[in-house]
Amino acid sequence: MSSLDPVLHRAPEELSSVHLMGIGGTAMAALAAMLQEKGVVVRGSDNRIYPPMSDFLAARAITVHEGYRAENLEPAPDLVIVGNVITRNNPEAVALAASRLPYLSLPQALANYFLTDRHPIVVTGTHGKTTTASMLAATLFRMERDPCFMIGGIVSEFGTNFRIGGGRYFVVEGDEYDTAFFDKESKFLHYRPRSAIITSLEFDHADIFDSLAEIVAMFRKFIALLPTNGIIVAHGDDDNVRRVTAHAPCPVHYYGVGADNKWRLGTPVHRGGMTCCELFTDNRLFGIISIRLPGLHNCLNAAAVVALLAHHGFSYDRICGALEQFTGVKRRQEIRGTIGGITVIDDFAHHPTAVRETLAGLKQAYPDRRLIAVFEPRSNTSRRALFQDAYADSFASADLSIIREPAGDKPLCDGDIFSAATLVSTLATRGKHAVCCRDTDEILAFLTTELRPGDVVAICSNGGFDNIHERLLAQLRKQCG
Repeated sequence: MSSLDPVLHRAPEELSSVHLMGIGGTAMAALAAMLQEKGVVVRGSDNRIYPPMSDFLAARAITVHEGYRAENLEPAPDLVIVGNVITRNNPEAVALAASRLPYLSLPQALANYFLTDRHPIVVTGTHGKTTTASMLAATLFRMERDPCFMIGGIVSEFGTNFRIGGGRYFVVEGDEYDTAFFDKESKFLHYRPRSAIITSLEFDHADIFDSLAEIVAMFRKFIALLPTNGIIVAHGDDDNVRRVTAHAPCPVHYYGVGADNKWRLGTPVHRGGMTCCELFTDNRLFGIISIRLPGLHNCLNAAAVVALLAHHGFSYDRICGALEQFTGVKRRQEIRGTIGGITVIDDFAHHPTAVRETLAGLKQAYPDRRLIAVFEPRSNTSRRALFQDAYADSFASADLSIIREPAGDKPLCDGDIFSAATLVSTLATRGKHAVCCRDTDEILAFLTTELRPGDVVAICSNGGFDNIHERLLAQLRKQCG
């Protein structure tokens, strides 16, 4: 099964109808809305779509079929877009293979219908790509560049994860996850990069990759796509990033805190709800960057944005003036509410490094308050024992850690299951207060008796976590009477 050439030569305006298999995914729903804005009649199918994407699609009156069936392909659309959640044994995939309908993966469709005649800026890396891409898109918008973007999170300034603007820049969050069941290479290989940011490179996605070497190989392929007149802005403190960019076909500008970076950050200072940091270029002070997000990791994200935009000719005043207005991304250190002096924060962190940096940043932002970390190992990688030892370093900044036993489906390998109890025991040997809980109800019951005014609760998960955020806030409201 391979995509058919004829559809590649048709503009979106020449399509009358499109069917999306797996329409409930964040990126697939965004693509559906983008095609709809081009005048295409869009429909799709998925299993058990939940808010916010169910609300997102309903608000646009996009028809969604519950469940996958061959008859969902009737009447025949001009094009079928296949999401990477679809297996070759899916009933619609089987029907598609038996038909003569043209089809594409999501990355192919995005590239062919929206990246042509644009300047794609692809933001990739194991961590920070959603926040960095959002910072970049929002900064370009505030500098009146009218950007397009497609990002894996809801950008607060826009209330959406996509935008079709009239400007030349298209900001794409470049994921190394596989493209589709008929294309097992990484999605970012389809995005035709002319500029790129690489934030980090670690092992992740254990359900797709067997080793870091396999991920490195995909990044090398991605880097080879850059034109000679392109630019890569890369995190120079990361040895893996240094290695994969060593033979890039275009200039590479490194950023970080190390002295050998072209763009070097000073020590972040938190004051008045802002994080401020000196930024040097070629050992000369470029200026002070100020952002509304806590933590060194977010200052590094901002430095990458500044470095790339400075390369493209924008001035310090324009970049930093726009950047300091950036208000964040949904589910990235997002304050969900403060009740009775207790602040509840939602964050997408699930990889050990992301959890560590998120909690360190929050502790810097709230140095005089007790930080309580609540962690759900939900991703295919975090539910494995692969990072069992690494997670012991992730909770160093927390005053109390609550670890849930693995959620979601059973990990791929028997005997390869992350243990919350083992992590809690390890943290105890380091003098850290930690508890493990079987499920969300047990966590909420524990928090009912444990929380006190002044606490900051950081809830880390890459899933919905049984709506724990709103349930905890409702619990706090009830307690406050």
